[in-house]
Amino acid sequence: MSVFSKKKGSTKIDSLIGQGTTVTGDVKFAGGLRVDGIIIGDVGMADEKTGTLVVSEKARIEGKVTCSHLILNGEIRGPIEVSHYVELQPKSRIIGDLAYKTLEMHPGAIIEGHLVHVHNGKREEVAAADIPRVEAKSAQ
Repeated sequence: MSVFSKKKGSTKIDSLIGQGTTVTGDVKFAGGLRVDGIIIGDVGMADEKTGTLVVSEKARIEGKVTCSHLILNGEIRGPIEVSHYVELQPKSRIIGDLAYKTLEMHPGAIIEGHLVHVHNGKREEVAAADIPRVEAKSAQ
């Protein structure tokens, strides 16, 4: 069964690290991995194809994360590299830099680090000073 739309990827969840479980050490996964517990170590794909990582609201990862699709509603402390799509849900928190191709960020999501857009293999850091200020005007 697919848990994501075409936009977010169509990888099913193959593995689960359950709530109340703590894994110390690096984790390599293929297909889809859902984390409801804690991982202290790096998390990455077992192969260079595609891998979807889902981090639930009460979950935490302390280490480098590398995957093709990331759905985050928990916490990641460390650098993150996502080759395709990132969705930061309302309770997500990142303490570290995030490299991404496509980013969807819901209100309430927190990033304490730099955003780095990756386009055609090139990294383009997004600095707050480079973002134009936009003021909303009411329609009357």
